[in-house]
Amino acid sequence: MLRRALLAVCLLATACIGGSPPPAGAQEKPLAIHNQRLVFKLDEPAATEIGRLIWRGGVEMKADSPNFGGWSDLHVSADGRSLTSISDEGAWFTATIDYSADGNLAGLGQARIGQLRGLDGKAIHSKAEADAEAMARLPDGSWLVAFERRHRLWHYRTLEATPLPIEGPADIGRQPANGGIEAMTALEDGTVVAISEEYSLKPGTVVGWIGRPAGNSRYSWSSFSYTTNPDFRPTAIVRLPDGAYATLERAFDVVRGVRVRVMRFEAAQLQPGGTVTPEELAFLATPYAVDNLEGLSATRGPRGETLLWLISDDNFNPLQRNILMLFELPQSPLRSAK
Repeated sequence: MLRRALLAVCLLATACIGGSPPPAGAQEKPLAIHNQRLVFKLDEPAATEIGRLIWRGGVEMKADSPNFGGWSDLHVSADGRSLTSISDEGAWFTATIDYSADGNLAGLGQARIGQLRGLDGKAIHSKAEADAEAMARLPDGSWLVAFERRHRLWHYRTLEATPLPIEGPADIGRQPANGGIEAMTALEDGTVVAISEEYSLKPGTVVGWIGRPAGNSRYSWSSFSYTTNPDFRPTAIVRLPDGAYATLERAFDVVRGVRVRVMRFEAAQLQPGGTVTPEELAFLATPYAVDNLEGLSATRGPRGETLLWLISDDNFNPLQRNILMLFELPQSPLRSAK
């Protein structure tokens, strides 16, 4: 309870307690990450299941850089050997993934860190410019990054490169300053799916967009609605190996602290003008391991199993943590919502 209360106060006053670090250099640098095993359930260390998910390991990550933190999205390579993440302070980092003998997450190694560049080729410095909240790996290996505060999409050939601006949805600028695109993923054909954290046109929903490639780094955008639960807002989306989608939804208040829902919906729900209504796979809250989870990725494991990877944004706050969690999603059908 004490930790949760401290965390609640901490999140409520992040601007006072945390604060933005100086930007990382545009040139990537080696990064030493210190991994500490994450206890999945504080009052039941042997627990391995929550909802529809099976625990496959987790670590708390610390590093020898003031820029390590604020991780807002996540991409894990298809072979499960490496990851890439971006920060809401404009930093990015890559690392190799280490596994235990039983194939569970053990830690990270061979890490590097750098700072996203602006259109002028220089490292982004101001928070208003650097607030990267979502990214998508495009089929050619390049990256699409969504920023909020000054809402925009930038295309990076590599995360070290100078970006090119991409014309986003016509109403991208109507989003609340601190409630822009938090969830974004790309499909095999280059189609981009993005969801706003707070922009709403219908009660009980937020706006999402489908961007279909239209040539010359352009997209043809259409919108859909994503159904929200009171207090919860989407922070990440990923396409699952079976073709469905998974999302993360986060809620916070001083009494209950951080809560996160892992959700799933079928691809058939994602239609221009339609409404997506996801179903819950798992609910994460104390005493389970949880923090400000904002990044999500999916891969297949060595047995063909579906793996879900979650990463947290510590807000550069000493009472929060950068955590990386791994779950297995068994391939049994979802129960109908009641």
